Amino acid sequence: MSIALKSSVNLDIKSAEKVPKSVLPMICFRDGSLPLPDVSSTSLEVALSNRSLDGIQVLQNMEQCYPVPRNMTMKLTNEQISARVLYFGLFNGVGPTRTQSKMIVRNRAYSFAANISVEGCTTPTMQGQYCNQTIELLSCARSGNSSGNGSVSGFFNQSMVLCRNNFETSCHGDGEMKIYSFEILRITESLTISVQNLRLRPLDSIGNSSRIYLMCFARYGAMPLATLHDYSGDLNQSPLVIRFPKVGQWYVSILALHLAKEIGGALSNVSKVCYSLEVQELECPLGKAGPNCSSERYMLQTVLRKYSTPFESYYLPDGGDVISDAANFHLGPLLSNYSVGGLDTWTYFLLDVPRGAAGGNLHVRLTSDRKMNYEIYARNGGLPSLINWDYYYVNKTSSSGDSVFFVLYNSSDEKVDFYILYVKEGIWNIALRHLNSTGDISDGQTTMSISLERCPKRCSYHGACKSALDASGLTSYSFCACDRNHGGFDCSIEIVSHQGHLWQSIALIASNAAAVLPAFWALRQKAFAEWVVYTVSGISSGLYHACDVGTWCVLSFGVLQFMDFWLSFMAVVSTFIYLTTIDEVFKRAIHTAVAILTALMAITKATRSSNIILVMGIGAFGLLVGWLIEFSTKYRSLSCSMDLCLNRLERWPSREWLQNLVNTVMKRFRWGFVLAGFIALAMAAISWNLESSQSYWIWHRTPTDANYQLTQQDSLSQGA
Repeated sequence: MSIALKSSVNLDIKSAEKVPKSVLPMICFRDGSLPLPDVSSTSLEVALSNRSLDGIQVLQNMEQCYPVPRNMTMKLTNEQISARVLYFGLFNGVGPTRTQSKMIVRNRAYSFAANISVEGCTTPTMQGQYCNQTIELLSCARSGNSSGNGSVSGFFNQSMVLCRNNFETSCHGDGEMKIYSFEILRITESLTISVQNLRLRPLDSIGNSSRIYLMCFARYGAMPLATLHDYSGDLNQSPLVIRFPKVGQWYVSILALHLAKEIGGALSNVSKVCYSLEVQELECPLGKAGPNCSSERYMLQTVLRKYSTPFESYYLPDGGDVISDAANFHLGPLLSNYSVGGLDTWTYFLLDVPRGAAGGNLHVRLTSDRKMNYEIYARNGGLPSLINWDYYYVNKTSSSGDSVFFVLYNSSDEKVDFYILYVKEGIWNIALRHLNSTGDISDGQTTMSISLERCPKRCSYHGACKSALDASGLTSYSFCACDRNHGGFDCSIEIVSHQGHLWQSIALIASNAAAVLPAFWALRQKAFAEWVVYTVSGISSGLYHACDVGTWCVLSFGVLQFMDFWLSFMAVVSTFIYLTTIDEVFKRAIHTAVAILTALMAITKATRSSNIILVMGIGAFGLLVGWLIEFSTKYRSLSCSMDLCLNRLERWPSREWLQNLVNTVMKRFRWGFVLAGFIALAMAAISWNLESSQSYWIWHRTPTDANYQLTQQDSLSQGA
C-alpha cells in the first residue's frame, strides 16, 4: 500500500509543538473505524513528540494524530499490513471549538491531494513483498467432542477443529522460514500450535534434536516476521497456546535455528529438520464460553430503532426478560452460576456491528438498586479476558479512560455508563465478570442496556446531531454541531457562560443602533435614498445578529445574512456616490451597477475579509467615475483652436479656479463628509464589537488555555 499526500500546509514539523492545536492541521489514522482527535489530548502530545511519520509507527499507534506535512510518502508491504479497513482523516485544527458554531470563519483554509494505491498478489498462496514467498494452506476438519485425554488443555465438553499441513512432513534448513495459514471461523476457546514427529536429516546425522530451536511466530491477519508478530515460542520445547484468539485469518511461520553446531567437540552434519505441523482449535458448545466452557454466552439480536437513521439500533437477548418497549433487559436470569470453588464467574454477550456502521457509538449501561459487583470487558473479534481486552471498566478510578475512544459518563457504585466512540465493525464480545461475594447472586435488580447510537448523549442537548458519509460513500458517521456556547465532540464543554452569552447578545444587537446617526443626517439633507439604505441596513443587521445568537429569527438565517452584508456594502458605496455632484441619471446608473456587484459578493462568500477592500475600492471607483462625468460634462462645450487651447493651458488652473473648486466641494459635500464619518464610526463599532465579543468568550472561560481560543474551521474540518 502506497500513500502520497501533498498539501498547501507550509509548516515545519519541528516547529509544530509551538503552534496551538486549535489551528494546527492534523492527519489522524485509525484501523477499523473513523478517527476522532478531540476526545483526548494524550494522543496528540505523544504524536507531536514523535515528529517522524513512519509507516510502521503509524500502524502501531493507530489512535494517534500527526501534523500534516507539506509532502508525505508512505509505503507498506503486505508483511506490515493486513486485510482490513484503514481510515485516515484530515482536521484543520482540533479542540473544543472545532464543533462550536461560529458566525464568521476567518482562519486559513488548506488544500490537499492524496493518492492511495493498493497492490496485491494474484495468487493467495504466494505472498511477501515481491509475491515470492510460498504460503501453505492448512487443511482443517472438525474432529468432534474432545475428552480430557485427547485435548491438549484437558478441558471437557469442547469440540475440536484440527488443522494439518497437506504434506505429512515439512523440511527446511538452518535459518529457513516456512509460512502456513489457516482461518478461525467461530469463537474459539484456545488455539494450540505444536509439531509432531520431529526428525533430523540426513537420518544418520550427528546431533540432538532437543538442542534445536524451532521458533514459531503467529500473527493475526498478516504475515509474521521475527521482528513483527503477535505470539512466539519454541515448538521444540512446548506447544504455543493462544487463549481466546480472534476470528479470522491467522498466519504461522516456522524458523529452524542452530542445526549445524559443535556438539561434544564434533560438528554436527544436520542439514534439515522435518516435522508435522498441527493446529488445534478448541470450541465451546453453543451458548457456552470461558474456561472449561462453564460460562454462559448469549448472541444478542439487533433491533432497529423506529424513525431513526440507518444502523441506529439496540441489542436484546433472544427471548430474554425485556422491559416493555425499552432497550433494557434484566441480568439476573442470564448470569452464569457460581462455581463450586468460589471463583468469579463470567457472562458473555456477543453482538454484531454491521459493515458501514463504523461511525456509530456503542453505548453500554448498567443500573442497579444497590452497589454493583461487576467488571466489564469488551473486545472486538474474540472473547475478552483479564489479559486480552480492548476496553474495560472496573470502577470509577480503574477503566480504559486513557483510550481516545472510551468515554465514561456519570458512573457510580449503582450505575455504569460509558460509550465506545466510532466503534469498529464486526463481532463484539462484552463480558461481565461477577466478583464472588458472600451475598446471593439474585439479590438486587440489575438491568443492562447495549445500543448503537449516533451521537453520544444526544450532543448533551447543546447541539444538533448530523449525519454524513465518508469520502468513499460506504460508511455512515455522525457528529455534533454544537451551539454558540458549547463545544467538544459531545457538546459537553461550556465555552461561553449563560451570563456571558447574554451580555454578548445585547452588545451585538444594540451596536446596530449606530446606523441611526447617518440615517438622521441623511434625512435632514433630504438624501432619501441614502436614508433608506442606512435605516434598512441597521434594522436587517440587528435582526441578523438576533437570529445568530439564538434569540429570534424573523426569516431564515441565510436570508438575514445576505440582507445584512448586502445592505452594509451598499451603505458604504452609497456614501461615496453621494459625495459626487453628478446628475441623478448617472447616480442611478452607478447605483444599479454597484447593487449587482455587491449582491454577488454577499451571496457567494460574504464573510471573507477581502470584501472590505473590495467594497472600499468599488466606492472609490464610483466616486472617481462621478467626478470624471462631472468634469467632462462641465467642460465638454469648450472647443477652441490650438492657440486658444495653448493660451488656456498657460493660464489653467488659476488660483481663482482652484479657490472656487474648493469652495464648491466644501459647500456641496460637507454633509457627505459627515455621513462618511458616521458610516466609518458605525462600521468600526460593529467590527470592534464582534471582535471584542469573541475575545470575551475566551477571557470569560480560561484566560490562559489555548484550547478555548476561537479559531476557524474550514469545510474540511466540519465534514471530517
